[in-house]
Amino acid sequence: MSPSGDVAVIIPARNESDRIGATVRAAATLPGVDLVLVVDDGSADQTRVIAERAGASVISHARPRGKGGAMETGAEAVNLLDKQEGRQVPRHLLFLDADLGDTAKQAGPLTEPVRGGEADMTIAVFTSIIKLGGHGFVVKLSSAGIKRATGWTPTQPLNGQRCLTRAAFEAARPIAPGFGAETALTIDLLRKGKRITEVEVPLTHRATGTDWRAQLHRARQFADVGRALARRL
Repeated sequence: MSPSGDVAVIIPARNESDRIGATVRAAATLPGVDLVLVVDDGSADQTRVIAERAGASVISHARPRGKGGAMETGAEAVNLLDKQEGRQVPRHLLFLDADLGDTAKQAGPLTEPVRGGEADMTIAVFTSIIKLGGHGFVVKLSSAGIKRATGWTPTQPLNGQRCLTRAAFEAARPIAPGFGAETALTIDLLRKGKRITEVEVPLTHRATGTDWRAQLHRARQFADVGRALARRL
């Protein structure tokens, strides 16, 4: 990690003990990163312990608050640290999923347009062929909702790999609960005139399965995205 960096990596994580260590170590090597913060969202496994051993700072929720809640917790923790350090310019916020593993080391291009002042938020477009969380029907719901609300159609609307300026994050608060966070972020920032850039990156994460747990996950995603859209359309 850079001793004088300008990027904080925030990794929401719940029961990700199998991959969180590799993700943290890879994220720490990214240009400009001087802080990797894992928000342990009520995990029942060793996520916190493994993340700390890998070098991350960790904040734990006693009970799960969902992805949006974890993002809020992480961003506020970075904000407090920036103030304690007396930073004149706050860190940019790079959100990464906990299951990226070693591929997280390829996330650097996401930060470049933000660090260079060319974008307020970047959204990753995975170049690898893999099912993104949410499967087809949730992706279609999010994409159609964003287009209806803003006129823009994102390539991968549910992609959680995003870099934001502090000002952009604050402009989007409160972050929508649960899995509605990404859809709401895109709509809210575009409506406020913020610049969003898509960036292709060779990242991969765990493919969505087809068992009952995966189906329940998709149902929760669909509900969260639907609620986020209902408040914005």
